[in-house]
Amino acid sequence: MTERRGYQRLVVSREGPRATLALSNPARKNAIGPVMVNELLWALEDAVNDENVRVVVITGAGDAFCAGGDFAQMTGGADGPALPPKGDYADLLLALVRCPKPLVARVNGPAMGGGLGIVAACHFAVAVDTAKLGTPEVNVGLFPMMIMAVLARLVPRRRLLEMMLFGEKLTAAEAKEANIVGRVVPAGELDGAVAELEAKIVSKSPMTLRLGLEAFAAQDDLDLATALPMLRERLGACLGTEDAREGLMAFLEKRTPVWKGR
Repeated sequence: MTERRGYQRLVVSREGPRATLALSNPARKNAIGPVMVNELLWALEDAVNDENVRVVVITGAGDAFCAGGDFAQMTGGADGPALPPKGDYADLLLALVRCPKPLVARVNGPAMGGGLGIVAACHFAVAVDTAKLGTPEVNVGLFPMMIMAVLARLVPRRRLLEMMLFGEKLTAAEAKEANIVGRVVPAGELDGAVAELEAKIVSKSPMTLRLGLEAFAAQDDLDLATALPMLRERLGACLGTEDAREGLMAFLEKRTPVWKGR
């Protein structure tokens, strides 16, 4: 995985099978703008293409996850992108939802607006119990248009409307109740909870997880009659992998499988 791209708004690191993408705009509590979006798209692509990366963790530098959209950039004050343009925020949400490697949002502090969209688009989300998560855009005359699409996949319809129309900021516990995060822990347990998820992920076949996540994303917008034949074909592809054969043989021989990722 390349770590030499010269990011302005992102800190990328590797530890074992984990790639960590830390949003880094400390002066604005990691508010997200075009430069950060573009860098996330590059870093995510790098992580997907690196066979040694098994799980991608997205977090915030310092004590915030992401304060929302960088209004300074929205109104014209923006750093020029150091990297060639790869896409905008809508492209980022789509890339996250379709990512074939498990994504974990490590919510270490406030996650508002565009930051909340990133949390909602990840496969897993673990939040520190002091975090606030919300959609305050309506309070400045905006509306959370794009993040609505990913939140609607998680949050019950009327609860989501309340959040967006009233500009609510939920506690971490309320966000868990609304299905936005899966687990809430004290600050001292955050890294342990993320490591626990990572251990579960890396114990499985990387090929099986990739095929499964690709199928999960593909069936999301299909009706049942269309989804089932497609998933039947995907199951056939899964059965044809070396890891599937190894897993079935290991089950019959009562031993731990040795995954090849093929």
